[in-house]
Amino acid sequence: MAILEVREILYAYKNVKPVLSNVNAIFETGKMYAILGASGSGKTTLLSLIGGLDVPQKGEILFEKENISQRGLEYHRRNHVSLIFQSYNLIDYMTPIENVELTAKQDALPLLERLGLTAEEAKRNVMKLSGGQQQRVAIARALASDTPVILADEPTGNLDEDTAGDITEILKESAHELNKCVIVVTHSNELAAQADVILKLKRGNLHTV
Repeated sequence: MAILEVREILYAYKNVKPVLSNVNAIFETGKMYAILGASGSGKTTLLSLIGGLDVPQKGEILFEKENISQRGLEYHRRNHVSLIFQSYNLIDYMTPIENVELTAKQDALPLLERLGLTAEEAKRNVMKLSGGQQQRVAIARALASDTPVILADEPTGNLDEDTAGDITEILKESAHELNKCVIVVTHSNELAAQADVILKLKRGNLHTV
């Protein structure tokens, strides 16, 4: 079932030619999507627009056929999407468990352990963890939410090969077993190969691979 639609999106930075030009896409629940593209191609910008973090100069983002600006972007971010940022965006004075419990509808520890943290690490301040461990906490926080859409910006970028494979499997399970719509921006061809649909941004346009 289609849950998100990107319709005729145009986005340009000041005094620069459009990074996105008349982009169209339809995203369905139960599927994992990978968006590929060179650095600067607009992948993260597109993800930000879908997540309601920014507004296009032209076109619209629809959630269940309603423009996301209708109820407000904050409502969209709170109720419709969970975001996994490259910068993690964790609450720095909290533990991993406390960070995940901000969105969790379940016990946080089993999910954190599945993502490779020990029980002891899950109780440390997040700033005492490595970058890779912080990334796992950010992913756990998004997965613990009950929002129907997961948006992930390079979710495996700071992880070793084995952990990256585990994260990819969990994202796939979120789509196929929990019926979420999972959209991943990535440079990794290995991760993209696991997606149900691969899209590529090139010269401001989005194409199916």
